[in-house]
Amino acid sequence: VWYRENVCHHNPEGSMWSLITTPGEVVQISCGPYDLLWATLWEGQAIVREGIDRNNPQGISWSIVESPSSENGIMHVSVGVDVVWCVTKDRKVWFRRGVNSHNPCGTSWIEMVGEMMMVTVGLNNQVWGIGCDDRAIYFRQGVTPSELSGKTWKAIVSGRESDRSQTGSSTSLLSAGCFFTDDIQNQTSAIIQGDADTSSDTELASVPMSLANTPPVGAAASSSGNSTGNQTAEIRANTTVDPLDSDQGEAAVASTNDEKANLEMHKPSTNPKPSAELQWTNIDLKEAQKHPIVSISTYAETSSLSSLGMFSVGAEEQYGADEHPVWAWVSGGGCLVDLHSPLKWFTVPSGLSSSVQSLSLSITPAQTAAWRKQIFQQLSERTKRELENFRHYEQAIEQSVWVKTGTLQWWRNWKPHKWMDVRVALEQFTGSDGMRDSILFIYYMYHEEKKYIHVFLNEVTIIVEVLNEAKHSFALYTPERTKQRWPIRLAATTEQEMHDWLSLLNMSCCESRRIQGPPSHHAIWSVTCKGDIFVSEPSPELEDGPHLMPCDQMFWRQVGGHLRLIECNNRGIVWGVGYDHTAWVYTGGYGGGFIQGLASSADNIYTQSDVKCVYIYENQRWNPVTGYSSRGLPTDRYMWSDASGLQECTKINTKPPSPQWSWVSDWYIDFNTSGGTDREGWQYAADFPASYHGHKTMKDFVRRRRWARKCKIVTNGPWLEVLPVTLWDISIIPSSDADDEEAVALWAISDKGDVLCRLGVTQQNPAGTSWLHVGTDQPFTSISIGAFYQVWAIARDGSAFYRGSVSPKKPAGDCWYHIPSPQKQKLKQVSVGRTSVFVLDKNGNLWYRQGITPSYPQGSTWDHVSNNIRKMSVGPLDQVWVIADKVQGSHSLSCGTVCHRTGVQPMEPKGLSWDYGIGGGWEHITVRGNATEASRAAVHDTSDENSAVSKDLEDEESKRKTEHSKTPLMVSESQELDRNAVNC
Repeated sequence: VWYRENVCHHNPEGSMWSLITTPGEVVQISCGPYDLLWATLWEGQAIVREGIDRNNPQGISWSIVESPSSENGIMHVSVGVDVVWCVTKDRKVWFRRGVNSHNPCGTSWIEMVGEMMMVTVGLNNQVWGIGCDDRAIYFRQGVTPSELSGKTWKAIVSGRESDRSQTGSSTSLLSAGCFFTDDIQNQTSAIIQGDADTSSDTELASVPMSLANTPPVGAAASSSGNSTGNQTAEIRANTTVDPLDSDQGEAAVASTNDEKANLEMHKPSTNPKPSAELQWTNIDLKEAQKHPIVSISTYAETSSLSSLGMFSVGAEEQYGADEHPVWAWVSGGGCLVDLHSPLKWFTVPSGLSSSVQSLSLSITPAQTAAWRKQIFQQLSERTKRELENFRHYEQAIEQSVWVKTGTLQWWRNWKPHKWMDVRVALEQFTGSDGMRDSILFIYYMYHEEKKYIHVFLNEVTIIVEVLNEAKHSFALYTPERTKQRWPIRLAATTEQEMHDWLSLLNMSCCESRRIQGPPSHHAIWSVTCKGDIFVSEPSPELEDGPHLMPCDQMFWRQVGGHLRLIECNNRGIVWGVGYDHTAWVYTGGYGGGFIQGLASSADNIYTQSDVKCVYIYENQRWNPVTGYSSRGLPTDRYMWSDASGLQECTKINTKPPSPQWSWVSDWYIDFNTSGGTDREGWQYAADFPASYHGHKTMKDFVRRRRWARKCKIVTNGPWLEVLPVTLWDISIIPSSDADDEEAVALWAISDKGDVLCRLGVTQQNPAGTSWLHVGTDQPFTSISIGAFYQVWAIARDGSAFYRGSVSPKKPAGDCWYHIPSPQKQKLKQVSVGRTSVFVLDKNGNLWYRQGITPSYPQGSTWDHVSNNIRKMSVGPLDQVWVIADKVQGSHSLSCGTVCHRTGVQPMEPKGLSWDYGIGGGWEHITVRGNATEASRAAVHDTSDENSAVSKDLEDEESKRKTEHSKTPLMVSESQELDRNAVNC
């Protein structure tokens, strides 16, 4: 790779070449308009030049970027302002995500639809390509600053109509091919400058062209007509949308030799011998000379603004009337496409006579505007007239049908499971009563036979984004698909397209269920592992009644924002905590994020950001010769891996969680790993995997070190930041009969482990006024306050505490009482309802505290309830909801599933069995706002029936159940977590 020194406006040919060392043999290079430079290596990787800026245009060093597919290396790469496109050796097209000046390497590859020979990127990131099968020229439509990857490829009509009868005249297309342009224009004269000239711009007289000698509007340049083919010239074509655009006001500078060459191209193509003068090697101007003014009206095509050129292969073969040229190369590096003007490249120009074309060109925009206004007025008057005349008629059609269609990808039902292209149609019916109902159709091919599946949107229980590095995908659940653990998974080509579909489908679901406006005070809130927030309106039959509502029938709708956990109470006070430990309070709005229009409130929506860490582990093994090294045993985990060691995670191939996230830091060693570290961040153990500690002993043969990198998301939703303390956990008193003005108890734990009590929290001011610090002798990690001011907390070492004497008049209480943990278990979460206290240990076991009475609020013993639990929430009716780790469905396995404890009654506070709800991929749930009490009589009448139903469920789900209280959350241990498992 060579770098040309001192290239500038005044000295466009530069001064000398400098050799730049590269990590391998470079076969192709692409340089963007600003500071991006990528090249392709012979082995198939790409190299990126780092450190290019105004002071150091050569850059500092190369970084290697691996090919998107291990089998097929990169063949061709092209860069723009802040985009990179590449073609691999199997002709697949890939777009590089996350490329900018600070991170020229980007983050990951996304595969685009279509196969190309090569691609080229223009000045404002517009993309052209040569199709693999038909060798046609394609333009990428829909490339905008917000949607850099565009939407679809569209073929450019680029005919090659050789007129062999006029071989020497300027009206023929010559053997050099043809041109395409948006506004036909011609420069009748130009000043051709040498390098002795000081001015950088060439003045061009731009006048309308007489259409009699216009080359047909077609596409580009090809090789010359003789068989030797050494006269190949790139003929410049003008694709400027506006000929008076200031950005395009610079004309191409040509040397005298180029002039000769261009004149030579006008010789008859029948000449069998190429001219000896015709050498296309004069790249550097060897001496400065002043050129005279040359009139070039006879070959006007060559002086048009240099924008987009291409050439075709096999030009010596004569084309038939119907054949299009076989294009080999396209270059759009100088082409600036106006995004707001319609492009005329995709239709064959009509054969109008020159007089008709001249007439159409003479119509001014002012005349067009006047006509449009006049026609609009006439149509408006006609509509009014017709409506008046027929107002007394009854409506003939009682329902309207509205359809939206599109192309998505679908994770197919049959094996081998993979993404396949499908047509999707949403049909919306509006009845005479104004009720709307919608059906989603998915049309696919099965063994070359057209089939479809359909979903009634009034049966859809949730539409949720799925965490996927390479796909913009989302899932639709119905009660049946929740039981199967197998949702309908769809993927869009762009993030914007996915959000459009999500917004539309969410709105249609809410319309069909007659749900609108903000969530009620009794709503159940949940958070996915992706940080998305969902809310469900609980039915009275959810907790009690003759016929319990299964929780897989609950409808969940999304609320904008991004949180790690959320807590609420039945007076509409909702707080959340982000991954960066920032506290947020709910403003009473709804919608936000991608949810637009009627499904989102106009006010109370604010910008929200969140930062989280991505972790990878560097693993090493002790070697008697070299000490610790990155060469492990053949059976060892990857030397760079995730926490489990099963997934290889290097600094280069580890991506942010999804396309909405962007890196905001570099990799750094994390010293805050549980178990402690030494000065260099290492943790030691006898073998992988084992318990790690922060100091080396004689028996330690392996070590690991955790690396972290921060990424950030910016979204919006009905949330306002609560300054200035960052929090780890929060708890709001679940129900109280206090007045609206009376303070609501809210306790929290800071991210440093301090216990805090928030003062001044009311319905009118849910954010409160100030923090009161409550003293502890060690850092805490979880806290919960019950309906009667019972405060329980868990310390970081896994021990439990009870806070005595908390009351409205004494909001901080007086002292902590230590509560012994269940035998040999370290606790991680506590939740207190009306009278019940449940804790969760670090091994996923759920425990209930027996013996709690008003006179002895600490209780006496712990009872085991269930295993396989990730998080839990106890509500104001002592109802228990959990996030289960793994739940087996009829089709697949889900990780992170909402489950409801059924059969909870005053005499059976631990409940009887589990009812499985939405999942997987859920991280947090709170039911602390749902205080809708059922009548006591109804409970009494149906207790036997409930018990029997629960028992039947238990017998179905767990054949080895011994007693009601110890119901495990069942999961098939034999089924491994494969890629089809519905997980986070």
